[in-house]
Amino acid sequence: MRLAEGNPMTKTLMLTLIFEVVVNVLAIPGMIQVDAVPLAPAFLTGLGAAALAGVAAGMLRRPIGWPLAWAAQVASIALGFLSPWMFIAGGGFAALFLVEFILGKKIESRQ
Repeated sequence: MRLAEGNPMTKTLMLTLIFEVVVNVLAIPGMIQVDAVPLAPAFLTGLGAAALAGVAAGMLRRPIGWPLAWAAQVASIALGFLSPWMFIAGGGFAALFLVEFILGKKIESRQ
């Protein structure tokens, strides 16, 4: 599941992934302070999800970037197992990513 090269929605999807990096990094102090997650799991999972989203954003113009981008959505939602509010934040980003992807597919079908 990917968009064709040159699709204008690719840039929008890249920006969504970049914002997802920021939210995943900011989830770390929330996991520690609000949900009492120990430091190591909070940092490993938060930074891992953020790194995955960041790499996906940088690679989105290549074929390998698309599976990474979808995996980043799953990783962001999975942070909810450590901090339940991340189910909402990660789910929101996944929904936004999906809507933008669908709009990109509609643009492709009209061309």
